[in-house]
Amino acid sequence: MSRVLHTAQALVDVILEIDDLPPRGGNANVRREQKYAGGAVTTLLAAARTGAVAVHGGAHGTGPYGDLIREALARDGVALSDAPRPDADTGYCTVLLEPSAERTFLTVYGAERQITAASLASLDPQVGDLVCVSGYSLFEPTREPLLEFLEALPAGVDVVLDPGDPFADFPREVQERVLARTTVWTSNADEARALTDLDALQDTPEALRRRLRPGAVVIVRDGDRGCLVFHHGRGTEIPAFPMTPVDTNGAGDTHTGVLLAERALGADWESAATRANAAAAIVVTRRGTESAPTRAEVDAFLS
Repeated sequence: MSRVLHTAQALVDVILEIDDLPPRGGNANVRREQKYAGGAVTTLLAAARTGAVAVHGGAHGTGPYGDLIREALARDGVALSDAPRPDADTGYCTVLLEPSAERTFLTVYGAERQITAASLASLDPQVGDLVCVSGYSLFEPTREPLLEFLEALPAGVDVVLDPGDPFADFPREVQERVLARTTVWTSNADEARALTDLDALQDTPEALRRRLRPGAVVIVRDGDRGCLVFHHGRGTEIPAFPMTPVDTNGAGDTHTGVLLAERALGADWESAATRANAAAAIVVTRRGTESAPTRAEVDAFLS
């Protein structure tokens, strides 16, 4: 069976629910505070709950936040390929969550940034495996170790790029080094438009495809309108399942985890995207980043 492997940061999300963002220099009262394992964890949990073998290859710390990450992964059978860093704890992301489900992020770095090409290689990617890469890993100090790892991967390993907001702003040389190895692009609509400078969303997949490896697949998510799947010169719109959201944090990562797990289990891209849309619809009705549905829950939702 193909595996879902993740190279990106596993962080703790400290979610603070507020009524409104305060003005600069102002104050806001927090109605509720919750801590969850987030970042790469969200994608890996979604993949594992779908039934795929999932492994995290990023670094993690030895303090309470590192413990939280390891406990969350262990509950769903997600393996870790690398040992904890003895001298640092895992970092965290403070998420300001408004009643509209809009989120604002503040990230503090920790042990998750202490990677090397050798530590990532502990994932031991094999032909058919799907290796997930986040654009947020292309900031220093993780940029060069990640690029070195990607450029040494054997043929037949799929590299899945989730570019995130920053990718379009990286130097062109950095973009090209990543895109030259990417066989699957999965992003939201704004990220696709940012890299292509195109306003018409339906035109972005083909434009992205021209910058990727031959035979690459492009998936562009468009919120409650579903997603576009483009491969073999053909684009398909996969409808969404609109829901009233309470927390959109982790919806995109859940979509990616289910999409890749379905592929690892043998589904075609269109079927995988349909189930990923369903999983994302379920997630936005739940709180936190560990809320990915099980395969049975997606089955029930679709029925």
